[in-house]
Amino acid sequence: MTEAQPSPRVSRRTLTISLVVVVSLLVALLVGGEAYARHRIAGCVSAQFEQEMGSKIDVGFGVKPLLITYLDGKVGKVTVDSDDTKFGPAVGMVVHARFNDVEMVDSGKGGGSIGSSSADVTWSNKGIEETLTGLVTGVSSSKSTGMLTLKVLGGLAELEVKPAISNGAVVVETQSAELLGLGLPTDLVQGIVDVISKSLQSYPFDMKPTEISVTDDGIAVRLNGGRSELPASQGDTNVSC
Repeated sequence: MTEAQPSPRVSRRTLTISLVVVVSLLVALLVGGEAYARHRIAGCVSAQFEQEMGSKIDVGFGVKPLLITYLDGKVGKVTVDSDDTKFGPAVGMVVHARFNDVEMVDSGKGGGSIGSSSADVTWSNKGIEETLTGLVTGVSSSKSTGMLTLKVLGGLAELEVKPAISNGAVVVETQSAELLGLGLPTDLVQGIVDVISKSLQSYPFDMKPTEISVTDDGIAVRLNGGRSELPASQGDTNVSC
């Protein structure tokens, strides 16, 4: 009888090549999966936050791979940046916000929740003037006095106001309102103050002002918030959630 021939041994070089190919395929799958998850989650989260903030935003995420987030619906940190946010009637607010412990329902389609949040908001003198177009013709601010000075009635009169926080909300107090040494009409003054107040009191995700200051360039506000709801994405059917 003919003796059976022993199976040829797999060479070390062939085994190494095979392992490299397998590892490369796994890496490619993970990278592709991460890119896919990042695209879908970023698109959905952006739509949800833009819906509340009223402007286009840039979204960033923490160190956790979004491929895992796509499976468990949890994001440790979401950062949001916007150069033209509109809170209430305000125009031209710049926002840098952070949202912690975000949980999404059905990959974001069903909204979700936010564990806590914080934000730094700046409202420039130019933005304030644009918001008050038709009422004022110029805005300046002073860090040393903590007051805004608004030119009204074509620059013939000045209105000075000072924002502060009282009972968890921003209030705007009139410091002076004069036209050639005489007082300005009450309804004009109140109309301007009301617009500024509404712009500094309407914030998304239950965030509340905890600090406010007047700088030489405008107003700076610090916001903080606890647990709040993240609404389901609406409107744009092209958003991948």
